[in-house]
Amino acid sequence: MVAGELVQEHLRADAGAPDDITVDGKPPESDGAAERCAETTYGATEEDAERELEQEKEVPPDEREAMLPNGGGGGGDAGEEEGEKPETRLFRRRFAVLTVFSLYSLVNAFQWIQYSIITNVFTDYYGVDNDKIDWLSIVYMVAYVPLIFPATWLLDRKGLRLTALLGAGLNCGGAWLKCASVSPELFGVTVIAQVVCSVAQVFILGLPSRLASVWFGPQEVSTACATAVLGNQLGTAIGFLLPPVLVPVTPGNLELTGHNISIMFYGTAAVSTFLFLLTVIVIKDRPPLPPSQAQAVLPDCPPEDYSYKQSIVNLIKNKAFVLLLISYGILTGSFYSVSTLLNQMIMACYENQELNAGRIGLTLVVDGMVGSILCGLWLDRTKMYKITTLIVYGLSFLGMVVFTFTLDLSNIYLVFFTAGVLGFFMTGYLPLGFEFGVEITYPESEGTSSGLLNAFAQIFGIIFTLIQGKLTTVYSPLIGNIFLCVWIFIGTLLTALIKSELKRHNVNMGANSNHLQALPTKCPEDCPSEKKANGVKLEPSVSFSRETSV
Repeated sequence: MVAGELVQEHLRADAGAPDDITVDGKPPESDGAAERCAETTYGATEEDAERELEQEKEVPPDEREAMLPNGGGGGGDAGEEEGEKPETRLFRRRFAVLTVFSLYSLVNAFQWIQYSIITNVFTDYYGVDNDKIDWLSIVYMVAYVPLIFPATWLLDRKGLRLTALLGAGLNCGGAWLKCASVSPELFGVTVIAQVVCSVAQVFILGLPSRLASVWFGPQEVSTACATAVLGNQLGTAIGFLLPPVLVPVTPGNLELTGHNISIMFYGTAAVSTFLFLLTVIVIKDRPPLPPSQAQAVLPDCPPEDYSYKQSIVNLIKNKAFVLLLISYGILTGSFYSVSTLLNQMIMACYENQELNAGRIGLTLVVDGMVGSILCGLWLDRTKMYKITTLIVYGLSFLGMVVFTFTLDLSNIYLVFFTAGVLGFFMTGYLPLGFEFGVEITYPESEGTSSGLLNAFAQIFGIIFTLIQGKLTTVYSPLIGNIFLCVWIFIGTLLTALIKSELKRHNVNMGANSNHLQALPTKCPEDCPSEKKANGVKLEPSVSFSRETSV
């Protein structure tokens, strides 16, 4: 707590530091006693110096108390009159938006895992091999990588509502198509249905950080992002529990098995339809007024010269984001690999523990849900993005090492404990990565940065699953897990190299806020590309708030 307070004081001390988003061309006002003395020496009157000192001591008003001259609803007209900050406000509707999104994200995750958790039932019913059922889960990762780019382009161009409708609508359509596949000779139909659900996932996974930024205030944005991620994790947890209950093993009775599968499929379709209707009613692109200064200074819609390609280029040129991209992909891909191969690892070390293997998977996910929420709350309280990310990453590495070397000690209860610890930190890292990415890439689109993070996670997940699975089969689970330990250690080192600039937080703290304004990007031809950011003109950063280094 002491360390957190010290860091908060450090951030408050930098709150008056100029941000790199300026519109009036005025030189940034310096802060610090030494710089004020220098200004007085170089010709400023004593009265001017005292007046500036009083202005710097003023506490920035809460976002709900700031007023916009015309009562506008977006960032496009923010700051037209010098000295007045745009009006911001929090709306109760944000909780309904977050709830509906989390629920249909939950159903999508449930549909991902509902096949693999009862592989033996579906192989008997459809008369196919295990690998065919495995591909019903792998298709989620395979579909994501090529489709994320058009999905994030759509999010940037058309907004949150249309993207959410596509996610919920495709999820609903895939669920109903599964209902039509309940027949032993219709395996191809269930494959098509699962492909539709995997496409729906592309319009879901990249939305948490965008939804949180557009609807929630600066003191709750990380918790909101963690809650949105939580819905997907909860769906996976329910997917571990519910299918074995709804579709028990009924050897030699395909008719009863089909009846049980129908109950699961029709129930899922009914819930998906209800959530799609709620999505139509509840989810909007943005609230009438922005929830934070960081959103207020951005335009309501992309300017005419907005370029999605340029946005991607800007992110790739951001060295801190590239490091985060790789490190996020490594840890999240490792989590996907461990989750996929957990059953094989447990069965290789413990005989006749199929039921406990599922329970260990459930423990992994549930503890991860707790970790996600706690990490989100901690970020909202401290804004210590890099330090928290690095600590959680390092603890994930230690958790993986402990899990690796205690897996075959003939103590199944110890595996429950180590898997729970591993899930707590690995899954807790997911919202950290999203929010850290938004901070270091602001004012680029949250959907684009989150989409790239998820794409790298899927790529690493596919690669790690294939390699670890081969090592586990040919050698042992120990060798496969050591492979992941090495990569997670590399990811920890990459995380330590990330340069943390709290860009969004700096705006929310009121840094030079009297001069913040969103402008169309009308930059001369000779203007360097790094001074443009799709609708907001950027000046070279003079003094971003930075976190205390570890």
